[in-house]
Amino acid sequence: MTRKLTRRVAVGGIPIGGGEPVVVQSMLNTRAGDVKASVAQAKALEQAGCQIVRIAVPDQDGVRLIGVLKEAVSMPVVADIHFDYRLALESIAAGVDKIRINPGNIGSDDRVRQVAEGCKRAGIPIRIGVNSGSVEKEILRRFGGPTPEAMVESAAYHVSLLEQFDFHDIILSLKSSGVPQTIEAYRLASQRFDYPLHLGVTEAGTERMGLVKSAVGIGSLLADGIGDTIRVSLTADPVKEIAAAKDILRAVGLDQTGPTIVSCPTCGRTRIDLIGLAHQVEEALADCKKPIKVAVMGCAVNGPGEAREADIGIAGGDGVGLLFKKGEIIKKVPEEELLCALLSAIEEL
Repeated sequence: MTRKLTRRVAVGGIPIGGGEPVVVQSMLNTRAGDVKASVAQAKALEQAGCQIVRIAVPDQDGVRLIGVLKEAVSMPVVADIHFDYRLALESIAAGVDKIRINPGNIGSDDRVRQVAEGCKRAGIPIRIGVNSGSVEKEILRRFGGPTPEAMVESAAYHVSLLEQFDFHDIILSLKSSGVPQTIEAYRLASQRFDYPLHLGVTEAGTERMGLVKSAVGIGSLLADGIGDTIRVSLTADPVKEIAAAKDILRAVGLDQTGPTIVSCPTCGRTRIDLIGLAHQVEEALADCKKPIKVAVMGCAVNGPGEAREADIGIAGGDGVGLLFKKGEIIKKVPEEELLCALLSAIEEL
């Protein structure tokens, strides 16, 4: 896969763009004033593999939370600001690692200048977050609605507001709740800008549908070589966003930090509880960091042959199964010992 080469921007100690690995982000859904819950959620996200965390900063509680989180976790903290430029300035002073803002909604050019200069002095970037629901009225009139072209035009407008003050540490996002619109907006933006792109489908929905929409939207763009950092937005525990993001990256071949599990959908030939076994394997390998392909197959027909590219695998039988490596059968194993045999073989890899 050839990735679009964008500018390299640093968020805390994490590089985004410039060909660097795609970075996984999430956002706290706790109230900023509930410090205990916010810290606990941030720690859980970091433990799950989140690399950058964003918090809403609607008031002074949000500003105060920045310093607390910086002490509690090692990942960079992003302040999400709307309308009040003073909260952006106070977040910068509190040591935040990135500001997420729409320069056009914080008022006069002087206010934009103050935020841009504050970020420049502190050496922190700004993410311009364009959503289909936030496109300016004049642009909506010109394009007849929040089309992908309108979203890119809105992004260009916001970029110009920062560039006029010689600020270029910019990251862009152009999110819609519609998957086709999101994909097209990012494709157009990738052609027009060289700033790093933060991918996501906004308001994607609950865990089930949100995951599907995010996988299609984010995954399509990543497969095109577009995107430098991602956030899967789910109406769910944000820790589940991290698992989803890592699975999307693994599915398109951009994450080699853990195992890829392949398993057949079962059929009338299956004589073991393959569904339960596959879930057991997935759970047992949740913390495994080996970049291997593991196959869990229902029978010998779909076992060593169809899964010959797997580094290690098992195939069910009638009371007995097969352990195989790269398509070659290693040994027969009683059904009740298949899981242990597989895990032992993985430890030896």
